[in-house]
Amino acid sequence: MQVELEYGDGHVTAELPDDTVVVRPETATHEPPPLADPVAATRAALEEPLGTDPIPGLVGPGSTVTIAFPDRVKGGTHETAHRKVVIPLLLEQLDKAGVRREDVRLVCAIGLHRKNRHEEFVDYLGRDVVDGVPAANLVNHDAEDPQNMVDLGASELGDPVAMNAALQRADLSIMVGHSAGNPYGGFSGGYKMPSTGLTSWRSIASHHAPRSLYRQDFVPASTKSRFRDQLRAIGQAMEGAAPQPFFAVDAVLDSRSRQLGVYAGRIPDVEQAAWPLATARTDLQLPGPPADVLVIGIPRNFHYGAGMGSNPILMMQAIGASIVRAKKALVEKPVVIAAAVCDGWFNDTEFPPYRAAYDRLQLCQHPADMREHQEDLATDPEWVYRYRHQFGYHPFHAFSMIYMGGIAREHSTAIYVAGARRPGLARGMGARTTATVEEALAEATAILGRSPRVLAVPRLSSPAFHLTATDA
Repeated sequence: MQVELEYGDGHVTAELPDDTVVVRPETATHEPPPLADPVAATRAALEEPLGTDPIPGLVGPGSTVTIAFPDRVKGGTHETAHRKVVIPLLLEQLDKAGVRREDVRLVCAIGLHRKNRHEEFVDYLGRDVVDGVPAANLVNHDAEDPQNMVDLGASELGDPVAMNAALQRADLSIMVGHSAGNPYGGFSGGYKMPSTGLTSWRSIASHHAPRSLYRQDFVPASTKSRFRDQLRAIGQAMEGAAPQPFFAVDAVLDSRSRQLGVYAGRIPDVEQAAWPLATARTDLQLPGPPADVLVIGIPRNFHYGAGMGSNPILMMQAIGASIVRAKKALVEKPVVIAAAVCDGWFNDTEFPPYRAAYDRLQLCQHPADMREHQEDLATDPEWVYRYRHQFGYHPFHAFSMIYMGGIAREHSTAIYVAGARRPGLARGMGARTTATVEEALAEATAILGRSPRVLAVPRLSSPAFHLTATDA
């Protein structure tokens, strides 16, 4: 069969075996139907929250409130996107409780992602929300701002904990999140939201690191891992330093970012209520035995920003994350073939430290060895300045991506990058290179000594699934 794979700014057609299992969002008929009225469902969730009183019972006149929300990476910008639905309803409830708008602070939980510009806030929050609070009260989290970060010591698992001071200063902090399938800890939302979005690079480095990512319990994607335990412990330490427990509002999203369910209340209760539906949406059963070969198409543009298929670090991170998601549908050590342009465009504007991190990686025997360079680059004044003031990713973000890319090395027999325009860059990430997917498949066949079973995920720009082979 011919399969069209994402590749750079367009597509490339690859000829794959006729029995290839192809995973596309539109063929995932197992997904539950979206909510007919997400506004009414969100309002109902807020009126009967899990494990706590409704918001008007938690605050009143004179109270201060922080509403933290995820950045553009997830959730969509359509009119009924979760952020656009829930934040106006939260403001409505706070108005009824007598909380003044000047006492409401909206914080975008970017973690180590790049900051959002004003027009981007308008795009995914809506004009009414942006104009509904004082301009100074709508801010990006800044993990490097000494005036707005609080050091909380260590979590119960010994990991460093720091948090945005707005969570400690507010009488109530509300976490808006998405319970969506994620290779990092199973699902987004829940405690993952504050423990990665509103903390410091050192706290994030305690789990986005080889000692957690390279454990056997990290692959395949799961909520039962040391990684997830670390998120929970860090989130609970942050919560314990606030005046009262966080109030969460998580939506389970389908592959088109439409709400399947909305849950509000205490984070532990929201996680337990949301995860079964999120599992039903995210987990996809595939016919037949595990595949020998995983074929993926990597676009240039993706949810982190532009550069996934061209920046070699982001390219390999995408391959590692794909293995984490598909592990239960693959043999123990599959061959991975990625169609990626890999032309050396790092997108230095949004990912300023990545080129320097790539050069350091060339001095290492294994991605885990980048720990020796972590302190130096993650605290480099130039890269920190670019994060704080020029809309660039934090320097540690490059390390977290390199470490995830190392999972591809740990869990595969071979990685091929097909169609790289600068193949040396792909080889510098540990990949073999071929001109075409077909050539890579021929080499994989020679390695196996037989015709391989192939699994193809043609579009990484689409919301992903966690895959399982029915005959595993």
